[in-house]
Amino acid sequence: MKKTKKVFGLLTATALIAAMVGCGNSNGNGSSTGSNSPSPSSSPTAPASSPAAPAEKLKKISIFQSKVEIAESLEALTKKYTEETGNEVEVWGSAGDAYSTQLRAKLAANEGPNLFSVGTGSDAEKFKSYFYDLSNEPYASNIAPNIALKLDGKVVGVPYGVEGFGLVYNKSLVDPNNVKDLASFTAALEKLKADGKNGLSLSQEAYFLIGHIINYPFALQPDSKAFIEKLNKGEVKMAETKEFQEFAKFMDAIKANTGNPMEVKYDSQMGDFATGKTAMVHQGNWSYGMLKDFGDLGFEIGMMPFPLAGNSKLSIGVASNWVINGTSGADEIKAASAFLNWLLTSETGKNAIVNEFKFIPAMTNIEANELDPLSKDVFEATKSGQTIPWAFNDFPQGIIVNDLAPATQEFFLSKDMTGEQLLQKLDALWAKAAK
Repeated sequence: MKKTKKVFGLLTATALIAAMVGCGNSNGNGSSTGSNSPSPSSSPTAPASSPAAPAEKLKKISIFQSKVEIAESLEALTKKYTEETGNEVEVWGSAGDAYSTQLRAKLAANEGPNLFSVGTGSDAEKFKSYFYDLSNEPYASNIAPNIALKLDGKVVGVPYGVEGFGLVYNKSLVDPNNVKDLASFTAALEKLKADGKNGLSLSQEAYFLIGHIINYPFALQPDSKAFIEKLNKGEVKMAETKEFQEFAKFMDAIKANTGNPMEVKYDSQMGDFATGKTAMVHQGNWSYGMLKDFGDLGFEIGMMPFPLAGNSKLSIGVASNWVINGTSGADEIKAASAFLNWLLTSETGKNAIVNEFKFIPAMTNIEANELDPLSKDVFEATKSGQTIPWAFNDFPQGIIVNDLAPATQEFFLSKDMTGEQLLQKLDALWAKAAK
């Protein structure tokens, strides 16, 4: 499975991105306050004609972005932009893991790009003083519900695309209508166990073990970011919050009725699912990249919500966003916005997002008619707004790998440790990590 390391690496690198603190001055239009693996999806129809070239010659702009995997496609696309509009774009070489450090240095030296990418959550906060307000730009109205990068109520970033996770399930073994809450979830696991099937598989990697699944009790708070801030200050506790208390019972049900995730790696998790040994895996649309290597599975697959507290929505997130440097000159800001508009509304640009970049669109005006089954479920949820956020983007840096995962490993390795005790341990670890 050569793809495994690549897929997991992209995911965790995105989730763990640790950008340095940005510094600089915002102009009057910038906000003073303030995570995208490619999907294995494809493709609407080939591009037709694009919008007519602008009447005026615009300033040449520079682009700096973090996703190495789209670097060549972006270079090719900017050449098409010049051909269609007569305006020029310079793409600075992608810097991989050094991206955030280099971006900070360029911005601090007032040599920053006109258009650049940032993550979501804490990563965006570190560059907030540079963001230009996109709220009134024509393409902002096409961003899918609840997906735009916003600060102080202003749209400051346009998502590259979306990813989502939930319960990836075998439709011949599981009916989503029978997995709606804790009781029905537990009953489904018990029945599958009695039938000789593993009802649900987690795997031992930090995000696949706890980082993603613990997103639910956070995301289901009225304001997940505010809750995390209170948790950081010690003003609330997970063990005293009802969604987390129910989450502990879900973890008890998983521990009692499924295989031990500490004996499972991503490869074997997906292999057992593909061969029908496991009925559900807690995974995202990226996992289809491995499933397709098995060829015809012999059954249909889909993604359904994890039913904590009756949740009926998928966890949809954005790892990278396009932002305009508000400290650029007015002519450069205008030109950067014109390029974004072309990327997000022209047939050439929309086609590139889906077919060249391989993203699940985050825009309601972009169609994607040939997505794989998991990406299709994510796309439909995104368009309809049936989503909950990736609250873990606001967690203290490194806490999933350094604190939450080891505690969860202990939970699954200890016969007597309960979900309630796990919560208490997580509270204690969080208090230390948040200092």
